[in-house]
Amino acid sequence: MIPLCHILMITNVTVDFEIDEEINQIHAFATVKCKGKTGVEMEALHAVSVTLLTIYDMCKAISKEMEIKDIHLIKKTGGKSGEFNWQEK
Repeated sequence: MIPLCHILMITNVTVDFEIDEEINQIHAFATVKCKGKTGVEMEALHAVSVTLLTIYDMCKAISKEMEIKDIHLIKKTGGKSGEFNWQEK
């Protein structure tokens, strides 16, 4: 799915959810781990995107007014570029 992507030794992928029933929101969080000196943030972002698209597909019969938004990297460790931590603006 990601053009020109190199081979990755992914060791673990998890997708977790927080559901806020009061405001009808689902928050998805993906964690991806790998062996090697590369980041896997694109794989985590892809996992969240596909997860939310799947939820949209399953719920669209009830409402098509859903939004998928605010997909971003929260934390990254390792790899050539080092650490990254999202800071709310």
